Amino acid sequence: VQLQASGGGLVQAGGSLRLSCAASGRTFNGYRMGWFRQGPGSEREFVAGISRSGSRMLYADSVKGRFTIGRDNTKSTLYLQMTGLKPEDTAVYYCAASKSYNSDYVPARDYDDWGQGTLVTVSS
Repeated sequence: VQLQASGGGLVQAGGSLRLSCAASGRTFNGYRMGWFRQGPGSEREFVAGISRSGSRMLYADSVKGRFTIGRDNTKSTLYLQMTGLKPEDTAVYYCAASKSYNSDYVPARDYDDWGQGTLVTVSS
């Protein structure tokens, strides 16, 4: 599946952004989806994941309560609503698609297709 992320930008601390990830090429609801991010000098880390139906969502502890992942299978689109943004949220955000059926959403190695990334910069 081809993925195109968008919605990044510059925002002040405490602000909000909504990222989108448009999918094409394959049946979107055949994939579990995830958002990852990679900050300056950091490794890529899991942010949030969502099941194929959208009924199960998981979050990294660092974003729990501030970020909300969602998907619209009729539009083949994944979302990440980010509120209460902090400077440490500054990173390139990637959407990813996985064909896996295991119980762990976190490992990046389990994701098969990746979007190109969208930059989120949070100023203090």
